[in-house]
Amino acid sequence: MRSDVQLTEVGRGEGPRVLLLPGLGARGSGFRALAQALSPLCRPVLVEYPEGAHAAVGAGALARQVAHAAGPVDAVVASSFGGMVAAHLAAAGVARGVAFLGAFTRTTHLGARGLLIGMMGPIAVWARPGVVAAGLAAWKPVPFAQVAEVVPTTVLERGTTWHRALAIQREAHPPELRRLDVSCLCIQGDRDVLVPPSTVERLLQSLPPGTPHHLLKGAGHVPYFTHPEACAELLAPWLSRLTSTPKVSAA
Repeated sequence: MRSDVQLTEVGRGEGPRVLLLPGLGARGSGFRALAQALSPLCRPVLVEYPEGAHAAVGAGALARQVAHAAGPVDAVVASSFGGMVAAHLAAAGVARGVAFLGAFTRTTHLGARGLLIGMMGPIAVWARPGVVAAGLAAWKPVPFAQVAEVVPTTVLERGTTWHRALAIQREAHPPELRRLDVSCLCIQGDRDVLVPPSTVERLLQSLPPGTPHHLLKGAGHVPYFTHPEACAELLAPWLSRLTSTPKVSAA
């Protein structure tokens, strides 16, 4: 059981140091294909969150744990709930850039779905998501051996999702990034049934004006997992504008 944040550096490339943040019940290792695609352009870092009772914290506390483990970074690529963590990191001056992949910074961006975020824990424990749930999230069949990269499959992972989902509701929203000096990018799958495309408009209103956004055709909730090359192609111009030397240090 992980009691703290664990990091895995991928490749030996140069360029910006980039954290890859998973969603509520996903594994950071699900980003590995994207990390490998990005490694010629930057220094990707896979992030695994704490597990079990150690996961009973919301996005703000988790962001502080990530910042302590990672130190200075240039940018964050965040999926789903990872966007809330990324927003806290950016607001604290830890990261100068955030790319949101089917993500949000506040549960209100999800509309009515945001009211049900706390139910993700009970769903993970009682519904025991598997191949069908993973396929729905990915919007394509997921090989059995890779299901665990997309949905929580073990007793520990399901309990972890329970703890974190309940903690999200107990904390304050992340600050809006609209007036901050942070470079943002949004990538959204047009087949995302968990964080639908309508979320992007609400997300963009909380980000710096002119933030570019892309709709990735045929992609579901985990485009980093199902469409790593397409995501890397969209991320490349944004990453090229970030230097490998951060302006600030981790809080």
